[in-house]
Amino acid sequence: MAIRIYGDAGSGSLRRVTTAAKIMGIDIERVKIDLFKGESQTDAFKARLNPHGLTPVLEDEDTILWEASAINLYLASKADSPLVGRTEKERFQVLQWMFWSGEQWRTFTTTIFGERVAKPVMGQPQDEAVVKYAEDRIHGAAKVLNQHLEGRNFMVGDALTFADIDIAAPFSQIDRAKFPFGDYPHLMVWHNNLLRTIPAWAETKAEVDERMEAFLRSVGVTL
Repeated sequence: MAIRIYGDAGSGSLRRVTTAAKIMGIDIERVKIDLFKGESQTDAFKARLNPHGLTPVLEDEDTILWEASAINLYLASKADSPLVGRTEKERFQVLQWMFWSGEQWRTFTTTIFGERVAKPVMGQPQDEAVVKYAEDRIHGAAKVLNQHLEGRNFMVGDALTFADIDIAAPFSQIDRAKFPFGDYPHLMVWHNNLLRTIPAWAETKAEVDERMEAFLRSVGVTL
């Protein structure tokens, strides 16, 4: 059985996995889960794939894994991929930034996505206090990134790693959720370089954009 990846094409987290799989040359079977229709919230999905009702999820024979970072590390172990870092020192640095991205970065961009994209879709008002709190945290993290990325093309070493993929993921929704990344020039240059030099990152951006824009049109929402 091929490695199956369950997810929605509009998801930045799924994008992390599909990008990595493309780069590593790993064939995956995509299984569409429509998050907007609540397909990940069914009892069957939660019981068999992820009790949190979230995607992406990997299924490889009797192995079930959720969380995009864990999935990518699993795939990398099969391909002996340098995306985990090329030396022991780099590997720990990559892990540092992957953990940092989950703790200090993506959790707050996800919050703003919920307020500025998900709530308008559901016809609910934004909570401005929540937006301000999340934006403040994003600014704090972006300052760290901006300083780290000055003069660098990649987060760790001189080649793409999972650190880049994890930290770049929120750019998937930057135009829709209006993240304040434009205030940080080194961060923007770094991401533009990824789009220019990593074909898989540009390809998956197009997929996310197509899925999200089609959905927003279908529900008559303009952000």
